[in-house]
Amino acid sequence: MKDMGEASYVLGIEITRGRNKGMLGLSQKTYIKNVLKRYGMHKSEPKPALITQGEKFGSFQCPKNEYELEQMKSVPHASALGSIMYAQVCTRPDLALATGLLGRFQSNLGKDHWKAIKRTLHYMQGTKGLILTYRKTDALEIVGYSDADLAGCKDTLKSTSGYVFLLAGGAISWKSAKQSVVTLSTMYAKFIACFEATG
Repeated sequence: MKDMGEASYVLGIEITRGRNKGMLGLSQKTYIKNVLKRYGMHKSEPKPALITQGEKFGSFQCPKNEYELEQMKSVPHASALGSIMYAQVCTRPDLALATGLLGRFQSNLGKDHWKAIKRTLHYMQGTKGLILTYRKTDALEIVGYSDADLAGCKDTLKSTSGYVFLLAGGAISWKSAKQSVVTLSTMYAKFIACFEATG
């Protein structure tokens, strides 16, 4: 074994330190640049939002005939979404909703789903420099937030939950996923989201 000093780059994650300010940062800028280049999006225009308000996804957008199925065979949707998911899992909680929604149609992705994946890549083009930052503090306190929509899934009428937990000023745990039961009110959906976040 050999001590090579402090790590600065691990599994596509760049680690930056600001000891004088008591800061530690995690970034995937280089990884995201490589992903954008792989899918020909490295010169694309940045987009301000992943999912627009009121936008819904469902099986009604999946291929409906052999021609549409054949068109989607040449689209690298599985690898593109997998690349986005890796960024989301490591340092990008802001991508959790998009990857959670689009991952539901991985086995039968349609044109609208692929457009949403490309829009996510456009968004990443404009936000590739984001850094997940943690700051030195004397009061280590975990703060959590959870929320849910109501019947957001057009196919099952199930709601989508999301949560994020923060420590030292930065996110340490996050998730967005479809709930396992159908709820009949916003309050019930939010209660389940809170339960799933703390469970």
